[in-house]
Amino acid sequence: MTPAPVTVKPRQTLAEAHAVMRARRIHHLPVVDGEKLVGIVSQRDLMIIESLPGVDAAEVPVEDAMTKDVFVVAPGASLAAIASDMADRRLGSAVVMDKERVVGVFTVTDACRALARLLPGPRRRAGVRRRSGR
Repeated sequence: MTPAPVTVKPRQTLAEAHAVMRARRIHHLPVVDGEKLVGIVSQRDLMIIESLPGVDAAEVPVEDAMTKDVFVVAPGASLAAIASDMADRRLGSAVVMDKERVVGVFTVTDACRALARLLPGPRRRAGVRRRSGR
């Protein structure tokens, strides 16, 4: 889980959200209005909306791209249950909430890290290379 996650406000622009994601190297941002969770926006959501004709990312608010039906879990929830629910629902993230306060984000990347800790063998770059854009 990423504790104390970065959040965005519904009226911030897609360009602002995208800039935060690039700067922080993250793919999911909880959307909060004051202290209340109102949605979540992913890098994929932004890219889809930004690719539509006539969309100006500097003008369109995050609330137009966010998902309102957020998968929320409690801080003490079972990792197995969270991962299972995320897989069943084909979700990339879960927002961790303590009562009404966002305290973390659990992503597929976090799940992969947890799995790697459980499996025997090398933990880093076992000969796997990123593909270049060539």
